[in-house]
Amino acid sequence: MSTASASYPIGTPGTPWGDAERAEWLLQQSHQRSYESEVLSIVERLRQHFDVEQYGLLEYGPGSYPLMAIRSRQWREDLPVMLITGGVHGYETSGVHGALQFVEQQAENYAGRVNLLVAPCVSPWAYERIHRWNPHTVDPNRSFRENSPAEESAALMRLVAPLGDRVLMHMDLHETTDTDESEFRPALSARDGEPFEPGEIPDGFYLVDDSETPHSGFQQAVIEAVEKVTHIAPADDNGKILGSPMVAPGIIQYPLKQLGLCAGMTSAPYRTTTEVYPDSPRATPEQCNAAQVAAVCAGIDYALAQP
Repeated sequence: MSTASASYPIGTPGTPWGDAERAEWLLQQSHQRSYESEVLSIVERLRQHFDVEQYGLLEYGPGSYPLMAIRSRQWREDLPVMLITGGVHGYETSGVHGALQFVEQQAENYAGRVNLLVAPCVSPWAYERIHRWNPHTVDPNRSFRENSPAEESAALMRLVAPLGDRVLMHMDLHETTDTDESEFRPALSARDGEPFEPGEIPDGFYLVDDSETPHSGFQQAVIEAVEKVTHIAPADDNGKILGSPMVAPGIIQYPLKQLGLCAGMTSAPYRTTTEVYPDSPRATPEQCNAAQVAAVCAGIDYALAQP
């Protein structure tokens, strides 16, 4: 677990960023890994057994990023849709690779029972730069709303919109990392001209349910599956995780739609945001990916078992 308190090196404390500060921030972002070799190559390999489609194209400076989705090949209009999204925050690695690993290892087990729609890397520019925002300092995971300021979010909403109320489950795969506290939350406070208040990163896996339409049975089924793979985050001394009351072991709640979160983009009765802690000394990258896969499988199994 990590805590930090420091002023951010860009901007004037108490003053929201303008164009100059955003440009200064963008200049500091560097290409650190390859979306093409680490993500698109796997997606291409999956074409052997799944339908793959490009649902958008991001044009950021000299770079172009095709947005890719994977569908069940035996898509049937009479089957429910299970939506899995990853990499809405590009730096959250197991969200991306957990989604891809689910398709590679488990998806065919559900053939003929569900329609799977997987968007494994919603924010590829941020994936390459290991960041939370897009190049306009916009957080895609606060942008799933009408007239979205993030093209990453708008493109995914366009992809999903034709499905209507057929989405039975949506699982959005995330991580909470030490850099949330050392970089991303301080940057957010600086961008918005607000004081940074240090917090504590939870050590372990947890879920974010919808406070408006909670479904405790679904969340608990996912927690029970994941705790066989990695440890579940405990509450802090105040009974909270990241400032939100823990309503059950490893479960907190946010108003998903109100906050513009990806997990709130559909009316699916079963939906959640997973949060893995990759910086824990008790978890390996392989465990983090496996925890995401276990969560997806448990969620689908639970949804299918309901009358």
